[in-house]
Order: sequence, then C-alpha cells, then structure tokens
Amino acid sequence: MNIVMMTNTYLPHVGGVARSVSAFTEGYRDQGHRVLVVAPVFPDMPADEPDVVRIPALQNFNGSDFSVVLPVPGRLDEALDAFEPDIIHAHHPFLIGSTAMRVATERRCPLIFTHHTMYEAYTHYVPGDSPALKRFVVELSTSYANSADRVIAPSQSIAEVLRQRGVESPVEVVPTGIDRDAFDAGNGQALRERAGIDADARVIGHVGRLAEEKNLDYLAAAMVEAAARDAGIHCLVVGEGPAAEGMEVRFAEAGLADRLHRPGALALPALADAYSAMDVFAFASHTETQGLVLAEAMAAGVPVVALDAPGAREIVTAHNGRLLAADAEAKAFADALRSLLAIDGTARSPIQAALAETADAYSLTRCVDRALDLYRRSLADTEARGRSRDHAREAWHGNLRRVQAEWSVIRGMARAAGRALTGEGEPDRGG
Repeated sequence: MNIVMMTNTYLPHVGGVARSVSAFTEGYRDQGHRVLVVAPVFPDMPADEPDVVRIPALQNFNGSDFSVVLPVPGRLDEALDAFEPDIIHAHHPFLIGSTAMRVATERRCPLIFTHHTMYEAYTHYVPGDSPALKRFVVELSTSYANSADRVIAPSQSIAEVLRQRGVESPVEVVPTGIDRDAFDAGNGQALRERAGIDADARVIGHVGRLAEEKNLDYLAAAMVEAAARDAGIHCLVVGEGPAAEGMEVRFAEAGLADRLHRPGALALPALADAYSAMDVFAFASHTETQGLVLAEAMAAGVPVVALDAPGAREIVTAHNGRLLAADAEAKAFADALRSLLAIDGTARSPIQAALAETADAYSLTRCVDRALDLYRRSLADTEARGRSRDHAREAWHGNLRRVQAEWSVIRGMARAAGRALTGEGEPDRGG
C-alpha cells in the first residue's frame, strides 16, 4: 500500500503524536509498504528526509510547543501525483487535517483519522479561551471523525468517549506501539552519571511535555512530598515546556532543588537511558488519549503510579503499578510512589513479569499489524460501495466556520478590552 501520513507535528519535535507517526511510519516501511509523511517545517529537522514533504509553519503557537501550518504549497499536489496514494491518514482534525480531507476526497482514497488528543483541554493556548470555544472544538473534532471512513482511538476509554459524543464512523482501538528492544536497552547508570544522581539513589521519574494540561503542579507536589520524607529519593523529569519553571519553584521552596534533575527533552537512545535510570514512573495527567510513556516505562521495566483517567486505566494495574482514584490527594500519590520504591529483591519479580507482559501487548509489531488490517478493510469498503462522505465533510466545514467565527468574536472583544484598559484610541479631549 501507499500510505500518506498527514500531521501537524513530526520529528524532530518530541511529543506523543510525533513519536506515534514516526513509529507507525517505520513499522509500515519495515513490512514493505510505502509511506509519504506530510508535516510542518521544524527547526533542526534532518536535511535529507526521503518521502517527507515539509509544509511551512509558524512555530510555538501562542506560547505552546505546537506549530500552525501555513497554506499548503502546490508542490504537495505534485508529490501526491508521483506517490499515487491508496490511504490518507490524518492525525489532526485542524490545520493540515483540512488538507487531508481535501486530498482524500479529490483522489477518492479512504480517509483514516486518529483521535490522538482531547482537543478541548488545549484551548487555553488560544486567545480568549471560553466554554463556547471548548464546545465548538469538540463539535469540530466529532464532525471530522464522522467525515472519516474509519476512526482510530488509541485506547478503549477514548473510543467510548467518541461514541458518546456522536461519532458514527467505525471506531477501532489501535494503540501506538513501542519498540520493546529499544526501551529495554537503556543504560540507566550512564544517565545517572550525566545527571549527577547517585548510583544508590531511588529515582522517581516522569517523561512528557511540561505543560499546564498535564497536571504537573499536582505531580510536583506529590514528588516533593515523597522526596521530603526520604533523603535517598531523587526526581528525574524529562521534557520541556512552560510548566517547567513551576516545578522547579516547588522543589526550591521545599529546599529540594538539588534533588530535581531535568535533562531536557530526550530522544532515543538517550530516552531509553532515562527510563532505565528510574525506579518508579509517576504520571498524573487527566487529558491523555493513550499513555504512550507508560508503555515505554514498562518496556524499560519501570512500574508506574498514575491517576485513573483515559490513557492510564487500560495500562496500569495492581500487578504492574498503582492506579489511584482520579481525585486522590497528592499525599496518597506520594505514598504510592514510596510503596513501590520499597519493593526490592525477589519481591519485585512478579512486578517485572507483569511489566513485560504489558509491554508485549503494546509491541510495535502487533499495533502495526492491526492498523494495516484496518487500512485493508477500508480500501475494500471503498471499492465495494463506492460511497461518498461529502455530506459529512460539508458538516465538518460548517463547524470549522463556526469555530473561526467564535475566535474572531473573542479576538475582537480582547482587542476592545485592551484598548479600553490602555486608553488607546480614545479621542483627544485637549486641555
């Protein structure tokens, strides 16, 4: 098959969607399929990228680490003509998702959409965030899903949410797979040496984008609580983002600044080293569609403490970690972290066996096979029925226009308020 992956974020950007697209792309190619990736331009991207079309984009949109793609150049159509796609796979309903829909419609290819993100949790990056905008974002992503031939949900929890929201297109669960060998091969001792962590320290770890929607203030409070009660506990936080400073302040105010270690955002193989340096992994986000980092941690043999939320409840069990109530206090989270750190020697063997079993269930090979089967069935459906989804796609465009209108109103109100507060534009009354 010739598969086109269209995404708003891709390597070298470090994030869940970028890593998912990259993992599936390599998995498809390993099985002999051709893949064309259409993605934004990013700083420090490789100079030579076979079968990758880069689209100009605005980086770090409104303080986030997301990009906003600009109008797609005509050379994309030329690349698609040469590639002759069988499948168009959109990884976002916004921005480049619009182009994915146009391409699928014009070329009569099945449109597959992966609902990677709970988009309403990210509207604070948009000026004038409002409940109305959150509702519109949900409606837009739902109508986009209904314009697709099939929808991929990274977890069962998200599949249920999509159906409750009115998604009528077939929804199937296909998690992002992980390369078990890559994450099992980390050198934790080398990472500890680079980060200045003692070899005998007990390390609480976290990997992810350091942003407001990840519930990091809560996580930092739990880490501080655990570290304050045990001088041998250090915390290793891998990633970058606007919430990093807040975490550092929490540790500093508790007099524990020297026990927070932040190596920045890491990619393989350094990322595998970081996981291997951890004794327990901490995760407090309520907004995930799939806890990819949880599966990665388990592949590295690291048990997990997480809050009960989509993306975590399918992975974390009493056998491979601790899944706490969504509203658990930070002290309870800290207690769970310390309880796992206290398990040592042969008592840890059953946990290690459970971790290996979970990691195997999320292996890249298994997940790639499931996605390819979904593609084949979508192609067969399209050929058999020759059906058009023009009506559903027009509904999506209508919702997009509503979001754009809402945003325009919000921006206008914000500008008016700004002028009123600063006195800009007031008539000159003389003196």
